[in-house]
Amino acid sequence: MAEAVVIDLFGLKLNSQKICHQTLLKTLNGIHHHHAPKAKFLCIMCGSNITKERGGENDLSDMEAGNGFPLLTRDFETVSNSSVAASLYTIKQKIDEKNLSHIKVIVPEHRKTFLKAFIDQLFTEVYDFEFEDLQGAWGEILLKSSTEINVPTTHQLEEIRSEIEAYLRSLPTLKGDLTIITSPLIPDTFIHGFTTRAGGISYIPTLSSLNLFSSCKRRDPKLVVQENLRRLANVAGFNAEKFYRIKTDHANEVWVMGKKEPESYDGIVTNQRGVTITALGADCITIVFADPVKKACGVAHSGWKGTLLGVAMATVNAMTTEYGCNPEDILVVLGPSVGPCCFALPREQATSFHDLHPSCVRQFDSLNPYVDIRKATRILLERGGILPQHIHDQKGDLDLCTSCHPDKFFSHVRDGLNFGTQIGFISIRE
Repeated sequence: MAEAVVIDLFGLKLNSQKICHQTLLKTLNGIHHHHAPKAKFLCIMCGSNITKERGGENDLSDMEAGNGFPLLTRDFETVSNSSVAASLYTIKQKIDEKNLSHIKVIVPEHRKTFLKAFIDQLFTEVYDFEFEDLQGAWGEILLKSSTEINVPTTHQLEEIRSEIEAYLRSLPTLKGDLTIITSPLIPDTFIHGFTTRAGGISYIPTLSSLNLFSSCKRRDPKLVVQENLRRLANVAGFNAEKFYRIKTDHANEVWVMGKKEPESYDGIVTNQRGVTITALGADCITIVFADPVKKACGVAHSGWKGTLLGVAMATVNAMTTEYGCNPEDILVVLGPSVGPCCFALPREQATSFHDLHPSCVRQFDSLNPYVDIRKATRILLERGGILPQHIHDQKGDLDLCTSCHPDKFFSHVRDGLNFGTQIGFISIRE
């Protein structure tokens, strides 16, 4: 049984006969009677442009004033907007507030593929949709509509995407202004920074507001993340069309941009101007690398596994091999990550960090010692030839624990599976 039921009356054209309204009310009452016992959310989606037949006396505005329609609003939520994008996004917010996933959409058959095109853009695989024909399942309700099934053309799909993008662009920023953490260590030759969680449009609490990653396991669709990225690019000054994320595997593979891209990797290096490369993180360290001498840069994602596997030095080695960089010229900045105050591992895994250096582990005699992945990363970088003064990993917001600061950062340790993502990014100015 569906957890949420959405009835699509958007673009509805009613016959002039009063019986049409009565039949529609009867249909809606029937839907309510059938679904109300189990569904936690019942909604009517209608447009502010619902029209009546020329010469007719009755339309939805009449129903809102009388004919029993106000009684229905006690049982259904009514969402009325001038655009389908605005209506569906509003409905999505209401569904997410209740943490619902199983949704039945009751829609005139000829609009099904059209509406599904919007749903595919605004919802992720977290949601399970079932479609039902409004007229076929609930009888003739005297709608004036085409009987042909409208399959959106490529041009119409582009228009649907543009409509959604325009609507998302109009939404206000949540949780304050967009803030970028930068390091004085990196010269102005590069554009770089680390994001916080402020300044985006993502509204789900654990993703709010500048979530910068979408997946099939999260409720933020790609177009919302794309809008967050567009806002970040405007503030930071990079080109969002030339933006590349690592494909995390929690290992030490590095993609040299320009060569064949691996299926997964935790580091990227490049010497191409105007291209922004980025590492994702939500407790794991996002690391940026810059060589102002050879004009090359890199990023890495370093969780506890990647730290032990040496992903930071693998990125340095890729820069030296591909671009002739000298490790002593490379500048490294470690972005915000979970601290040893909040991150514990089973003793078997913690032993590897203790073997690297005892200072990387706290309470080593306990069953789950606390581990300092930042200190371990610095030790490995210094052993690999990076000068200590060329590593920025302390002071200011860079040194804040992501788990301890929910106002500033996303955290998997703190928020569980539906966590948001911040990034570290760098590019060479054109």
